Amino acid sequence: MQRGDRSSEPDDAEAIAAIANADPAATERFVRSHAGWMLAVATRIVRDAHHAEDAVQNAFAKVFDNIGSFDGRSALKTWIHRIVVNESLMLLRKDKRSQTVAIDELQPVFDNSGCRIEDRWTTMETPESLLVQSDIRAQVNGKIDLLPDNYRIILVLRDIEEMTTQEVAQLLDISEANVKVRLHRARAALKQLLEPMIRGQAV
Repeated sequence: MQRGDRSSEPDDAEAIAAIANADPAATERFVRSHAGWMLAVATRIVRDAHHAEDAVQNAFAKVFDNIGSFDGRSALKTWIHRIVVNESLMLLRKDKRSQTVAIDELQPVFDNSGCRIEDRWTTMETPESLLVQSDIRAQVNGKIDLLPDNYRIILVLRDIEEMTTQEVAQLLDISEANVKVRLHRARAALKQLLEPMIRGQAV
């Protein structure tokens, strides 16, 4: 997802006016134009279709209630993105995770000389290249879902939603250093989980 804090655009102004004036037709168009990508964002975070729908509904309610606070310093979509991420995180905190993996067991191992111990790979596939292959994208997303939430969420927000380290730190109320450490560990764990696919082997 491509994001960026650009200034408010003409379409944003029209949408804001429509919401503020409670224009039913324009508001319906606004909902239709944003619901799809908002649902995709929520689903990546909460991993449950019903919870994702709840998060989007809550986000739209927040947008409609707080449109007057939108200051135009960023694109309207960027502002909405932050809201739907927040609502998704709030729902996720109320829900308990099911099966996850132990993150420590998936970290790199080094020998006495400090060299990383790993088998020789027969292919040059990367997690990123696997994600763009539609036939195995679901398997990759399934491996991401196995990560504990405090690591998975940071991986999703930084590498998929393309939020900055500062934004993630503010959302999760942790330090930027903590975000960087967890992201590094999450990436390392994901690489281990994806190793059979990266090697071109069956999972």
